[in-house]
Amino acid sequence: MRYNTVKELVEKSIKEHANNTLYEIDGKAITYSEFKHMIDSLGTSLVEMELKGKRIAVIGKNSMNWEVSYLSVSCGTGVIVPLDKSLPFVELENSVVRSEIEAIFFDENYEEDILKISKNPGSKLKYLISMGTAKNEGVLTKEDLIQKGEKLLQEGNREFLDATINPNEMSILLFTSGTTANSKAVMLSNHSMCSCIDCVLDTLTDLDDKDVFLSFLPLHHVFEGSVGFLLPIAVGAKIIFCRGIRMIAEDLRVNHISIIMCVPAVYESMYKTLRKKLEKEGKLEAIKALEAKADAENLSLDERKEMFKFLHEAIDDNVKYFISGAAALEPEVEKGFRNWGFHLVQGYGLSEFSPVVSVETRDNYRLSSIGRPLIGVTAKIINPDAEGLGELVVYGENKMLGYLGDDEANKEVFTEDGGIKTGDLATIDKDGFIFIKGRKKSVIVLKNGKNVFPEEIEKALNLIPEVKESFVFGRPKSDDPTDIKLNALIVYDEEEFKEMSEEEIAKHFKDIVNKEINPNLPKYKHILGVEVTKEALIKTTTGKIKRDNNLAKFIK
Repeated sequence: MRYNTVKELVEKSIKEHANNTLYEIDGKAITYSEFKHMIDSLGTSLVEMELKGKRIAVIGKNSMNWEVSYLSVSCGTGVIVPLDKSLPFVELENSVVRSEIEAIFFDENYEEDILKISKNPGSKLKYLISMGTAKNEGVLTKEDLIQKGEKLLQEGNREFLDATINPNEMSILLFTSGTTANSKAVMLSNHSMCSCIDCVLDTLTDLDDKDVFLSFLPLHHVFEGSVGFLLPIAVGAKIIFCRGIRMIAEDLRVNHISIIMCVPAVYESMYKTLRKKLEKEGKLEAIKALEAKADAENLSLDERKEMFKFLHEAIDDNVKYFISGAAALEPEVEKGFRNWGFHLVQGYGLSEFSPVVSVETRDNYRLSSIGRPLIGVTAKIINPDAEGLGELVVYGENKMLGYLGDDEANKEVFTEDGGIKTGDLATIDKDGFIFIKGRKKSVIVLKNGKNVFPEEIEKALNLIPEVKESFVFGRPKSDDPTDIKLNALIVYDEEEFKEMSEEEIAKHFKDIVNKEINPNLPKYKHILGVEVTKEALIKTTTGKIKRDNNLAKFIK
């Protein structure tokens, strides 16, 4: 391995890339050496506050402040606990109490909530640290602590700088977003996180310090926290924080982004928007002719990029990888972008694996696959059926230490030979490519014994232009509770249906389903009922549908 701890990763990168720009904040470049000075100063203050070995949380939007705070803990102070910035107050309070944190960094708009939580008798909070300005007495600020740390360093305090870190102890405690049950507290070590970065670097060998990463997914999520944060630091690259989903296209062009990692919904929206624009401009038929020509001549991705140069210039010609993760990407969208010469690939991971299991590369690609496992990772299918479909189990140094205080869940997730059960049903082809079919817990079992993966049908429904998102569920027949029929809840675009009632909108989509969706599916997968809503589905912060929550809210 290149490094055993996050501290080693940071220190090695600073030595090699000290003068590289890591961030641009309000037009000002922040170099790697300046970044390291902030970490050391803040970490020194934390250790002086007797927080060595303690649990310290961070909550807020993606920012340099978030990342400095995170590393000031994980590079020599204690255990970092990244918290979901979108949690309702009750869940946030529960997470703070459960994780037994003693200090918390937060964006200033969380100050009142954090103050309330600190007064909870079950809370162990001692230090409240605003990453902006402080409004209340007793609230510290990150900037004041950095200044205090600078003074301590000048006086010769080296407790943080010389701190030794056990790579095999818990260093990160994070809560899974959980799509079917309450969140679990995942314990990760320095070794597991560094193993993940190491495996990614061995697999994506073309990453370097000229790359520019767009930070879009929430940093509390381990995918962004590892490959969207630690990975660019490891190669000496620049990080640009996305200003919002509607600003992605402009951020790509202005900042010459080369690596972007998003959820499928973003790429699907981009694809729909581009095709609508081409259609309005009367260019879609010409594009289809070019696509057919590229297919007939079996053009490479680079040759297609040259053919569709005008589309690349509309986004940015600098993009090296579009990486899609967290859920399955609609094959039509994946194929569409690659037809135009964009290197769109799928990656896959889970919090319990720090998190990356696999990612496609230029030489390792197959439509609808999540690629082969990373170099250093292995995978297999357990309890496969006649078609080879079974639960995906993964192995490697990336794996978690376990769930905090949950012996029952640990017994369930670990295999006897040291693997991690993913909870996903998949197949692996003869060349080692993995194909995810759906969540084991979300599969709908019909009376005839057939298994239906709702995610598969939802992908087809989501391609209907007026559909924002969809949710497929099973509903028992009134005269036979064992006979499950498939239904779909469609979230429609309100702007498209201003003059229609919900009953008329439901009929509109039912007609489309009967004409365009059902004929392309086996009969047992046909959607027999359609309901509509303009309300967004309940999802995790990475876009996964919370099935139980949506059933409870929408389905009567």
